[in-house]
Amino acid sequence: MSLLDNTKIGNSVQINLELSKDRLSKEVVDAINVSSIAKISDFRITDGKGIGVILQLSNGKEQWFFEDEIDLLDENGNVIKKINDKKENSNFIFDYLRGLNYENKNKVSELLNPINFFIWLVVSFKDIF
Repeated sequence: MSLLDNTKIGNSVQINLELSKDRLSKEVVDAINVSSIAKISDFRITDGKGIGVILQLSNGKEQWFFEDEIDLLDENGNVIKKINDKKENSNFIFDYLRGLNYENKNKVSELLNPINFFIWLVVSFKDIF
């Protein structure tokens, strides 16, 4: 479930400046430094597979943000925890791969073992899957 599934226009959010300041203008960064709390004024499709939000900043200007650059606030102003519910690739193989860990090998015989190489390779690439 996406963070924005239960949000509406007018909800308050907190902007995480560290995740977004590299693409923002100085004027927008200054406004966020004054107050990182903003109100959602609209939603936009970002890159065909995500939803972004257009926020009204403390200086009255509007700026869009990716979903992962903001934290939703409840009515008391507390941050609502994000739930990482990535069940898209949830099956036995992917669950097993996520649980694999690689231990460094020091002996030459361990280094030359093709099974150890394969385990290292899978562990190295498991985040890509």
